[in-house]
Amino acid sequence: MSASTGDRPATLYGWFAASAARHPDRLALQADGQALTYRELDEHSARVAAGVLHACGGPPRRVGLLAGRRPATYAGYLAVQRLGATVVPLNTAWPRARNASVAHRAGLDLVLTDESGRAGGLPVPVLDLADAAGVGGGAAVRRGEPGAPAYILFTSGSTGAPKGVPIRHENVAPYLAHVIDRYEVGPGSRLSQTFDLTFDVSVFDMFTAWGGGATLVVPGRDEILTPVRFVNAHELTHWCSVPSVISFARRMRALRHGAMPTLRHSLFAGEPLTLQQARAWQAAAPSSRLENFYGPTELTITCSEFGLGTDPATWPATANGTVPIGRVYAHLEHRVLDTAGRPALEGELCVRGPQRFPGYLDPADNAGRFWDLDGEHPTDPATGAAGRAWAAGVVPARMWYRTGDRVRPAGRDGLLHLGRLDHQVKVDGYRVELGEIESALRDRPGVHDAVVLALPTAHHGTELHAVCTGDDPRPDTLLAALRERLPAYMVPAFLHVRAELPLNGNGKTDRAALAALLHDAPAATPVKELRS
Repeated sequence: MSASTGDRPATLYGWFAASAARHPDRLALQADGQALTYRELDEHSARVAAGVLHACGGPPRRVGLLAGRRPATYAGYLAVQRLGATVVPLNTAWPRARNASVAHRAGLDLVLTDESGRAGGLPVPVLDLADAAGVGGGAAVRRGEPGAPAYILFTSGSTGAPKGVPIRHENVAPYLAHVIDRYEVGPGSRLSQTFDLTFDVSVFDMFTAWGGGATLVVPGRDEILTPVRFVNAHELTHWCSVPSVISFARRMRALRHGAMPTLRHSLFAGEPLTLQQARAWQAAAPSSRLENFYGPTELTITCSEFGLGTDPATWPATANGTVPIGRVYAHLEHRVLDTAGRPALEGELCVRGPQRFPGYLDPADNAGRFWDLDGEHPTDPATGAAGRAWAAGVVPARMWYRTGDRVRPAGRDGLLHLGRLDHQVKVDGYRVELGEIESALRDRPGVHDAVVLALPTAHHGTELHAVCTGDDPRPDTLLAALRERLPAYMVPAFLHVRAELPLNGNGKTDRAALAALLHDAPAATPVKELRS
């Protein structure tokens, strides 16, 4: 087993291995119509690990994972952890160009896949998971280092390229110790796994379940959209998803009173949870403890929590109609700061502590993302003398990570989330930098300028609208080009063409005025072309 600190495992594989040793015959995983015990899943991971060692000619450093919701995929994830390597999830729904870009930026040694055809065009060797498991034998566990990256996730980047976020084992350990206890996860618990592996809350799903000796139950993509049916068919005790799943279930009239009697905990993350959504879900799962939790990828999945009582009459009333993000975990420090790095009653949430990541994979991305508050005046350390040390990509632990989220204290309710300070938004729970989409549009022939807006929908969701100027750009051609470059959730639902963009008094694009123009425009079709 991996090294541990006291009775707490120090690596991701260590959390799984401890449960496998205690509960070898309990179910660890149900996926794609198959069920594996802890012993079976561990043995499967050992076989895949042996195949990886054979393919790489020795222990790899970083391994990509491009596969669907099947047992072999989860065995592959554990195999990489078993070898003390870093896993870099790719996504079968992403365009090939996106996966190739991530593989290149991550410096992968190998990509594990369940269908080699999906991995065409990747700049690294590819190994089919079935072939890996068929090499024979099993790989011994390599002792992982707590300070090494357990996984690297790539988020949308404002410069037009995805940003790599490495998360170390030592970042995850205090997180798992907290959530496993808080959500009462143990043998007999049955947890959902609704998130893609490229979404950081998937790590919560997997290793909260496996760290507690529980069962991870993986829905197919269609089953995620029928949560009540899925919860009841598999007698789930814990549900975790983005709040937009609630809105979809409400539209399908599925959230009848008492519809999900087995749920004990219902957790929502990835985007604001409205009080209206929470009431609908609580009515359908009256025995469930409903909680909103919040956190950027850089702070290891989630860093604050707010639990709603079972009686909606006791819930807080907030000006924006959303559930507070609550209190930051006790083992983390936080401050609310203004744009100059000074304490403020309302401002940017900044956090440091053991869950804070060590800095972006590309150190250039660290600029503007941290405050050094130890001197007389707050500074961005990337621009000072300390910036030279950042060439190695290691950000000193004393630095405060700037989340980019605007918050204000809400008394005993902790913190209320008020939105973003930049042009980053959440779409179906995914973090999207509007600048990355704008950059992709400006790269197209005939486009002079592009602005992307995130506008609310009638069902509490977010919809992307792109507005372009140029030499007769064609919306259908532009959208087709975006689909070849960006994940589907980043492709605008509507594309508008205008002769010019409205400007404010400083000569900058007036996004508020543009949003008002789009709001007043005639009803749009999925690809709307407006000319002025």
